[in-house]
Parts: sequence; structure tokens; C-alpha cells
Amino acid sequence: MSVKDLETRERLLSAAARLFAERGFAKVTVRDICRRARANVAAVNYHFHGKTGLYEEVLRSAIRTMKGTTEAAQRAGADRPPAEQLETFIAIFLQKVVEGRNSWIHQLMMHELSDPTPALDMVVDEVLRPRMAYLAEIIARLIECREDDPRVARCLMSVQAQIHARFVRNPIADRLVPDRPVTADGVAAIARHITRFSLAGIRATAAA
Repeated sequence: MSVKDLETRERLLSAAARLFAERGFAKVTVRDICRRARANVAAVNYHFHGKTGLYEEVLRSAIRTMKGTTEAAQRAGADRPPAEQLETFIAIFLQKVVEGRNSWIHQLMMHELSDPTPALDMVVDEVLRPRMAYLAEIIARLIECREDDPRVARCLMSVQAQIHARFVRNPIADRLVPDRPVTADGVAAIARHITRFSLAGIRATAAA
């Protein structure tokens, strides 16, 4: 591939990422992308075999970043007790969410969640399943049970629900909870609260 072709490909990816993040997959046309990328309309087919292929390539770029968050939490929690691993994961995840709240990746994922495409399966398989598996392992160690124990799945959903309640866009919660949206300075306090609340619930589940 020539240097010119590589430059065109990168311009298409950059333009598509911003447009898909702004409008979602369905509301962006190939002409919109090529106009912003200063490329011929045929370039999308040449480089990506169509709009869907281009969208999937954009999503793969987002997936690489999202996987990095899980990997960073795993590294930071390595060889620590499970309670510390849980707090480390929550703190790192929330920090990344706050830092990237206005990024194209966050905006893209909000569109994907509200109006999913078939490419959502890539996010589930490559990002969410490994992330949930790591949290399930931590929770199973806290309960002292197998990871396929139904209590693990219930506790896992409870932890995730607390995170999403504070950080996923929700106009009703924004009106009812006075300290939304959470600022970078407030992340540590929220992470500690979610961890304490979660550990108490997990331990009560184990005792029951």
C-alpha cells in the first residue's frame, strides 16, 4: 500500500470515528465520512469494504483502549488480597471513565448501547466478558466459592449497577443526585464508597 493510500486510510478512520461518535452508526453516511476526510467516495469500499467494515475498524480501535483499562487494573491488583483487588479495579475503572467522559470512545459507546449494531458482539466478547470474568474471580475468592456459583453473578451485577448508576448518562439521576456528574477529584471517594458497600454485601451474601 502506498504512502498516499495509508494517509487516506488514516483520514477515513479519524473522520469516521468522530462522526460515528457524534451521530451513531445509522445517522452517518459514506459521503459524510469522505467529505470530512477529503477522500473519494470509493475509498471506503477500497480500504474497508464498505461502511460496516469501516465502523468495525473504528470500534476495534476503541476496544484496544477499553481492554487497556482492564489490563491496567489487573496489573495494579496482581498478588493483592481480593478486597484490595476489587477496590483497585473500581478506582482505576472510574478514573478512566471520568478522564474519557468527553472522548469519542465514550460517545461512540453510548450510541452503541442505545442503538446497538451487530458489532456490539465484539465489545462484549473482547472487553466485557474478560472484565466480568476478572471481577467474578475476585468475588468468588471473597465468598470462597466457585466462580459459577449463582451468588457470584448476583454480586457481580450489584457492583456493576453501582458503577453505572453514577457514571452512565442518566438525565433523571442527574436531577435527583446532587453530586452528579462526578468530577476527577471525587473519584477516589466514590470508589471507596462503592468498594465498602460492595464488600459488605458480598460478605453478607457469603454468611447467608
